[in-house]
Amino acid sequence: MPKAKLRMFTSGLCPTLTKPASLATTRALLTHHNVLLASRLPSRASCASTAFRDKDASASSDKSSNLPLSGLLVVSLEQAIAGPFCTRQLADLGARVIKIERPGTGDFNRHHDTRVNGLCSHFVWTNRSKESLTLDLKSPSDLSFLKTKLLPKADIFLQNLAPGATQRMGLDYASLSPKHPSLIVCDISGYGSTGPYKHKKAYDLLIQAESGFLSITGTPDGQPAKSGISIADIAAGVTASQSILAAILARSRNGGKGCRLDISMLESLAEWMSFPLYYAYEGQSAPKMAGAEHASIYPYGPFKTGGDGGTVMLGMQNEREWERFCREVLGKEELLGDKRFESTALRSENRVALKGIIEDVFSGLTSGEVLERLERAGVANAKVRDMEGLRGHDQLAARGKWTEVETEVGRVKALKPAGMADGVEGRMEKIPKIGEHSERIFREFGGER
Repeated sequence: MPKAKLRMFTSGLCPTLTKPASLATTRALLTHHNVLLASRLPSRASCASTAFRDKDASASSDKSSNLPLSGLLVVSLEQAIAGPFCTRQLADLGARVIKIERPGTGDFNRHHDTRVNGLCSHFVWTNRSKESLTLDLKSPSDLSFLKTKLLPKADIFLQNLAPGATQRMGLDYASLSPKHPSLIVCDISGYGSTGPYKHKKAYDLLIQAESGFLSITGTPDGQPAKSGISIADIAAGVTASQSILAAILARSRNGGKGCRLDISMLESLAEWMSFPLYYAYEGQSAPKMAGAEHASIYPYGPFKTGGDGGTVMLGMQNEREWERFCREVLGKEELLGDKRFESTALRSENRVALKGIIEDVFSGLTSGEVLERLERAGVANAKVRDMEGLRGHDQLAARGKWTEVETEVGRVKALKPAGMADGVEGRMEKIPKIGEHSERIFREFGGER
């Protein structure tokens, strides 16, 4: 390409240039552009296998082609929550996810309950938009198919099996990287691959205990309460997905070199525990168990109302809100001169007395009336909703956040992915039955069964 044309081309790549770039700069920009372009092209799997895909798969590919991870292939040896939640987020963003399951039983998370028209609630939540491939990894032929057919065309390989399982099968990063240098390998475990706990079994509630989460979560009388959701699994899944996204970007900048990600459930939840960790800095007292109340800010929590026997949540974080709350919500301006309540710290220290005053006023009001007063005064508030209340939430409906996904037993309601770019719809495709895509994947990748 002539130098003049190169300069014209690079002006589009680098609009901040105010004068013609040197030839060396031009070549550097072109090299960088080519690396970025290569990283955004479909993976070898998506290019080489188009002819083998059925009509449903082609339609699926067309619908997700404008998504940021379109063209990337994720192969996942996953079970439970952390791994599947991670890869579902990648699928939401357009990645093709092949989920490897045990023949016959599949992911054990399929069988914990039958709450969604006979399907497991956990599985429905974490496994949409994936392809299910059954492999018996104790079978030499099935293991060979994974190693020699699938992984050479994969961009990401994720696993959250028991510690040491992938090493025994030759599926660890040290074994895979020499043959597949561009492969991103993500290992999710309870405690990470090093340290004294590296072989220790881990489940969500056990990590809640080890991370200190249970020491600050519970009732004021000291009874620990676990999170109502699988918070340690979710923390690990979120950490893994953001680490994979960063690794994809890094690979586009370093000539296509892959890497290993060692994701620990303990470390993921420990990061989320940083506030109480700092609150108890250098031997200071930790936040006390406070039920649904905030441990150090008050009033900030649930308050009972009269009439309808309801409960409202409210919170304030500065003195202006406290003044408006006393005057406009409680009608008790005299509280502003009460030395027991002069600061956030004092209000927290004297919360029993203050709660009695607040609920005495609220006892003559319905939940709706209290919420109306709080809203008018500019004090943050919320209804205490149950699952039906969330399902019928007017804000979610107004923003068009509900859709349906296909399952083997028919369509079910599902929330759309949060955080998508304006005008972009995440993938919302079928939740697979066990081994639903096995035959097609074997044909597509040149295997025999």
